[in-house]
Amino acid sequence: MMRLTLRALAALAAAALATAPVAAQDKVKIGYAISKTGPNAGGATITQIPNYEMWVKEVNDKGGLMIGGKRVPIEVMEYDDRSNSEEAVRAVERLVTQDKVDLLFPPWGTGLNLAVGPVFNKYGYPQLTFSAVTDRAPELAKRWPNSFWMLGTSKQYIDGLVGLLTKLRTDGKIGPNIAMISIADGFGIDLSQAARKGFTDAGFKLAYDKSYPIGTQDLSPLIGEAQRSGADTFVAFSYPPDTMALTEQSKVASYAPKVMFLGVGVGFPMYTQRFGANAEGIMSLGGWSKDNASTAAYAKKHEEMFKRGPDRWGSQIGYASLQMLEQAIERVGKIDRPAIIKELQTGTFDTVLGKVKLVDNQMQDNFWLIGQWQDGFFVGVAPQRPGVGTVTVPKAPWK
Repeated sequence: MMRLTLRALAALAAAALATAPVAAQDKVKIGYAISKTGPNAGGATITQIPNYEMWVKEVNDKGGLMIGGKRVPIEVMEYDDRSNSEEAVRAVERLVTQDKVDLLFPPWGTGLNLAVGPVFNKYGYPQLTFSAVTDRAPELAKRWPNSFWMLGTSKQYIDGLVGLLTKLRTDGKIGPNIAMISIADGFGIDLSQAARKGFTDAGFKLAYDKSYPIGTQDLSPLIGEAQRSGADTFVAFSYPPDTMALTEQSKVASYAPKVMFLGVGVGFPMYTQRFGANAEGIMSLGGWSKDNASTAAYAKKHEEMFKRGPDRWGSQIGYASLQMLEQAIERVGKIDRPAIIKELQTGTFDTVLGKVKLVDNQMQDNFWLIGQWQDGFFVGVAPQRPGVGTVTVPKAPWK
């Protein structure tokens, strides 16, 4: 009976936190747990943290968020989740129950966003994920109506990749065999599952298919086996440290398949800084439009503030999600989380990507699925829509 009573009290407390509007205030407290150390730190430091810092600075330079007819400055609280899901959950719980933050920003990566999702939902905080890709997004948006999935589903990306590879095969530029490796984390598991079905349905054959644990540094045995498979196309659903290692170790092994598709990190500014001309022709998730003045202006601001460019996949989507949050808050006129969630669900927002309206808590077609480095620009090459680049195959030999 005592345990039931305690659970009931906890549920009531969570409901109160979720629904109680915040009265007049002199600051808005925003908190987040993010990977400042551990294997996820590279992605968080490039894609996520700069967006948080830039948006907060821009809002505070205006005097803060417009709430109740006056500008209210933002105060930030952050914790290092150490790239660990249990630590991320503890930190988010602490931000809500002890630090009493008004709003939460999401962590980096598919796995950590899935881990903290129940906590965001329990306390009724909007969760605008822009570094998570999962085919569970439609289901999760229904289960957690406070969650918003900005980066698309695994199936969307695989459909884009399969369409591109199918055309290359039809044109006689590649054969039917694919070598695939994937990181054994939420991101790699979800995408590789979708890829197996997508490739098979399109008549491709997986000549090699292997996963590897997070934190693996020596990927040369997998590269050797992929090379011996004779496949024209190499696909890796990798995280940033692995993406860098795969590129370096493939170069050392003189492994240059006609199509080289790698995971997170290819669109990072450090990728071309490190590999220079050897990045030419390499494909990955994401991409940018050459003719989008808004994203070009965003990239310029990013470079001026951080002395490096943004990630050419998730960064612009993440910044757009913050613009959406700002507009939702100011339309509601107070930190009323249920009302902000409702506005995010139903409103139309002006962003660096153009006008965005979510459908079932998901971004639809405001972003590129597949990009390729061409002449120093990571251009979107799929899906087929205005501004799309023409894919270049085969990949240039290593220099």
